[in-house]
Amino acid sequence: MNDATNSFANDFAGLTAVVTGGASGIGAATAALFAARGARVAVLDLDPGGVSGPLLGVRADVTDDDSVTAAVDEVVAAFGGIDILVNNAGVGAAGTVEANDLDEWRRVLDVNLLGLVRTTRAALPALRRAGSAAVVNVCSIVATAGLPDRALYSASKGAVLSLTRAMAADHVGEGIRVNCVCPGTVDTPWIGRLLDAADDPDAEYASLRGRQPTGGLVGMDEVARSIVHLADPQMCSLTGTDLAVDGGMSGLRVPRR
Repeated sequence: MNDATNSFANDFAGLTAVVTGGASGIGAATAALFAARGARVAVLDLDPGGVSGPLLGVRADVTDDDSVTAAVDEVVAAFGGIDILVNNAGVGAAGTVEANDLDEWRRVLDVNLLGLVRTTRAALPALRRAGSAAVVNVCSIVATAGLPDRALYSASKGAVLSLTRAMAADHVGEGIRVNCVCPGTVDTPWIGRLLDAADDPDAEYASLRGRQPTGGLVGMDEVARSIVHLADPQMCSLTGTDLAVDGGMSGLRVPRR
């Protein structure tokens, strides 16, 4: 744990955070950071077998209502409530609008959009009881910027951005803040698989780096810190916001060198 983390140690003490898709990637980094800052943390994942203390691993399939409801009930029984929900579970998709068949469109939307809906609906009673709560949705730069070969993924994350704002308006009067983080290209296992499948992995990696003005991929820890910031109980006026962590992709127009 570095000095920056130490300076915020225990500022989430007494709070319970739930992170979906928290057994790997951005979710795992986020769950670990919440725990380091004093929160009780439950990881909801299809395969929570690798989750260990102090984290509570709970199996949940975000495409199944009964599974999600049972998982949320298990968290409430274990920790007494829920103060923070991070909707991180998601799947990627590549291709133009005609590249993926309709079954794949349904699958990706079922996970990335309806999975968020199911988990939030199940957690809302506990979030309301908390009195002051936060929901953070993991969105993407593709919600606001048109990137090639990301039609299906962009559609799913564009819906997440719109839903975040609508939820923020619906629940602000209940003391529930709703925000989303919009990462650029993050150095995750999914990117690793994308590179493995590329005809020229080195060229593909250079292209991914080059489209971000900083010239590098976003780190998972950077996204985790942004999520925790949006969930910070001291940020009581922060709601309805989309926070770009994208190496400048959304706002900068840097000339090619």
